[in-house]
Amino acid sequence: MKKVKGLRWLVVCLVGLATVINYIDRNALAVMWPGVAEDLNMGKEDYALILSFFMIAYALGQTAFGKIFDQIGTRFGFLLSISIWSISIALHAVAKSVLSFGIFRFTLGFGEAGNWPGATKANAEWFPVKERALAQGIFNSGASLGAVISAPIIAWMYVTIGWQMTFVCIAALGLLWIIPWVIVYKSSPDKHPWITEEERNYIIKGQKPEPEPDDIAQEEEYVPTLRELLKLKQSWAIILMRFFIDPVWWLFVSWLPIYLADQFGFDVKQIGLFAWVPYVGAAVGSLFGGWLVGVWLRKGWSVNKARKTIIYLGCLIMIPPLILTAYAATPLIAVLLIAVILFGFQIAIGNIQTLPSDYFSGKSVGSLAGVSGSAAVIGVLITIWLVPVITATSYVPFFVLGASLVPLALVSFALLGGKIKPVTNLISK
Repeated sequence: MKKVKGLRWLVVCLVGLATVINYIDRNALAVMWPGVAEDLNMGKEDYALILSFFMIAYALGQTAFGKIFDQIGTRFGFLLSISIWSISIALHAVAKSVLSFGIFRFTLGFGEAGNWPGATKANAEWFPVKERALAQGIFNSGASLGAVISAPIIAWMYVTIGWQMTFVCIAALGLLWIIPWVIVYKSSPDKHPWITEEERNYIIKGQKPEPEPDDIAQEEEYVPTLRELLKLKQSWAIILMRFFIDPVWWLFVSWLPIYLADQFGFDVKQIGLFAWVPYVGAAVGSLFGGWLVGVWLRKGWSVNKARKTIIYLGCLIMIPPLILTAYAATPLIAVLLIAVILFGFQIAIGNIQTLPSDYFSGKSVGSLAGVSGSAAVIGVLITIWLVPVITATSYVPFFVLGASLVPLALVSFALLGGKIKPVTNLISK
């Protein structure tokens, strides 16, 4: 059988494409909301309630799919996840009320949640430690690319065929993605028939970081259960950091179109012209953060030093533009500042999302990624409920809220993260 060189990069591109589709689907309602709200006589409070259905399911789905991916594997886990979310987005076309939208957003959120523990698990399976941040950056740039292209494409489709048919058309993307996935992702790299022996050895040998001189030698791989994971401070460092920092991203994913409509009087077409700009910054940040860590690791930096430096850098980049955007006078200045915010966010988050695989075995990565993702969603839900209240007269509190969350994330990591290296059974005791 013919071997495929660089098979791991084909896998990461397919997962990245699934992430693009994931964000096209989830962003569609936000982009078209001014039109949908006018047709169905709904307001900002209705939108927050509908979004809450999505986020509650997203929280449940993160933990559920973390376990599902660990149990049935990456191949079938992605098949299940994308099938659920594609059918759900198609059903949006028949929604007529807050309740029906809420039901379909709930199933959409549950299905879409699987993309992230799945991506983290695929990363842990297919990439050596020194390439994981770049691979995670490619996954995350898929989210940014999906957000970039969704705004103008969905706005154009809305104007051309209406919001109902737009939901049906974008649903087809996920179902079509299944075809190449089933063909390419036959198994993990240790058993895949297409992988070259050279690439297989490169991946497997690079799964664990080189031990540092002061590290305790590991006698055996430590594979904690979910209950054991929740007793470890390293797990809580990831969980709390995601709880505080993820809402910053979702403030813009969920509310940017509404912010542009409220603050600058935009309609759906104008939203399509402006709302994609911040995600260009996010896409660049995704790739830059992963690339820079790879450079540092190749220069001999430890995983601990490289990962911490890039996480702190990304967070520090976010804070000044979060404050400045509160007083942006024009939509162009606003979206450019938000692009810087999302640039910093993606630099940090791509490396935060690799931490489960830095600390633990691939057999536990999906579970911890799922739990931390659920914690992130809980944080997002709290901000979703706050936004309609704090933006009643001004969006200044909206940006102040975002700026206050970043330091809390950094403090959580600094206090609980410890040294970034594999956790052993000896250490856990």
